[in-house]
Amino acid sequence: MKAKNEAVVLSQMTEAEKIAAKQKKLSYQIKKNKASYFMLAPYFILFFFFTVLPVLMSVGLSFTYFNMLEMPTFVGWKNYIKLFLDDDIFMTSLKNTLIFAVVTGPISYLLCLLFAWIINEFKGKLRAFLTLIFYAPSICGNAYMVWNLILTGDRYGYLNGLLLKLDILNEAKLWMQTEKYIMPVLIVVQLWLSLGTGFLSFIAGLQTVDKSLYEAAALDGVKNRWQELWHVTLPAMKPQLMFGAVMQITQSFAVADISINLAGNPSVNYAGATVVTHLLDYGSTRFDMGYASAIATILFLLMVGTNKLVQKLLGRVGE
Repeated sequence: MKAKNEAVVLSQMTEAEKIAAKQKKLSYQIKKNKASYFMLAPYFILFFFFTVLPVLMSVGLSFTYFNMLEMPTFVGWKNYIKLFLDDDIFMTSLKNTLIFAVVTGPISYLLCLLFAWIINEFKGKLRAFLTLIFYAPSICGNAYMVWNLILTGDRYGYLNGLLLKLDILNEAKLWMQTEKYIMPVLIVVQLWLSLGTGFLSFIAGLQTVDKSLYEAAALDGVKNRWQELWHVTLPAMKPQLMFGAVMQITQSFAVADISINLAGNPSVNYAGATVVTHLLDYGSTRFDMGYASAIATILFLLMVGTNKLVQKLLGRVGE
């Protein structure tokens, strides 16, 4: 009734009066919740100066030539035209990045959810131990050293040694110096490292699902675990699903360290090049910050667009 009366009053007001009323209501809400805004202020200040402002500056610099020694010079769309029409390495890097994102993104996301769902069935210390085992590779500082030992291109490399011993190979393979092997190997390593923060968020989300929801679902006709997962578990943990999706998308598009540490930069015929390695080349080696900013802007737009698509898909969970 109150909302209906407010709607009637608003319909009888002029446009200027409506704006004034909205401003007055906003002012009242700010005053009412000023303690909350005060508590949130440190985060928003840091977020603005270290996230929003750098993104805006990067977009602005992408329309300039800036070598960090001279003042930026406005060049319009020149950097973007060069990216898509003249830079063959960028197109190769973009193709490799999209392959990474399409293959490792969904697979690693599903693996995180599947392993979290299985581990959640265990109790107490066993669940904590299994969580640590699966999470450990993503925080292991020596991960690349381990894979370099495995992929060493002589008979003393673990992979070559095993395959030679089983008579699968006749001679040792130069895994990370052979173009056709680089991308598959990098994808495998990325999947091995992908059970990170998103995986932990799924574990936390599964533990917070209200058990009474399963009893209500059983009364409504839910008969097996898969139906419980789709109609009860996943809808109850949508915030964790969204957070995990954002983390996996970011990891998939921002692949660089894996390629640099295992395949080198540049890799053989740029088989392991990604958008981020190309960005590091121009930003950290050539110091062409305008062109590097254009690359970063394209990567940012790819991530934002993919996030929007994933949000729509996750919105249908449980339907």
